[in-house]
Amino acid sequence: MKILHLSDTHGSHRRLRSLPEADLIVHSGDFTMTGSEQEALDFLNWFCALDYRHKIFICGNHDECLFGANITGLDDNVHYLCNTGIELEGIRFYGIPMFMADCETGRQDRHYAEIPFGTDVLITHAPPFGMLDRDHDRLYGSKALLSRVTLVKPRFHLFGHIHAGRGVVRTASTLFSNGAVMDADYVVLRTPEVLEW
Repeated sequence: MKILHLSDTHGSHRRLRSLPEADLIVHSGDFTMTGSEQEALDFLNWFCALDYRHKIFICGNHDECLFGANITGLDDNVHYLCNTGIELEGIRFYGIPMFMADCETGRQDRHYAEIPFGTDVLITHAPPFGMLDRDHDRLYGSKALLSRVTLVKPRFHLFGHIHAGRGVVRTASTLFSNGAVMDADYVVLRTPEVLEW
C-alpha cells in the first residue's frame, strides 16, 4: 500500500497540484490557518473530492473550530480520527489530534497514554521528542508521546507541526514521517512524501 502523507497545509491545500498517486492519503493536521469554520469546510470539500481509495485526517492546533465537533456526513472512504482508530485493508490506524485545551489541561498526555498496542500506523499532529522536531536549536516534541511510541512500536508514525523538521527517519521498529508541507515561513508548499507500506 502507498500512503501519501501531508500535514500543515494551513489553508493552502488548493495550491497543491498534481499530488502523487497513492492508495491512501493522510493529513496529520493544521489544514486551516485561523481555525475558522469556513476554512475547515473548504478543506473538507477539497479533501473529500480527492481521488484516493482511502482518506484519513486529524486536527492540529490551528484547527480549533473542530474541538468537540461531531463530524458526520463524510463519504464512506473519508475518516476523521479523534483519539480513535480504524482498520483499513488489515492495517490498524490510530489518530490523536492536537487541541490547545487538551494541551493546557494535561489531557493530551493522557490521550498519548491510551494509544493501543497493535497500532500499525499512528497519526498525531505533534512529533515525539527528538524525532524531526527541531526548529533552530530547540526540540519541540512530546516526551510523553515518545515514551508511548517506544512501547507500542507502530510501524509508521505520521505527524507534522514543526515545519522545519520535515522529513523521514527510520529506527529499528518505526518509520517516522514529519509531513509538514508548508515551509517555516508559511510561503512555500513542498511536495508531500509517498510512503511504501
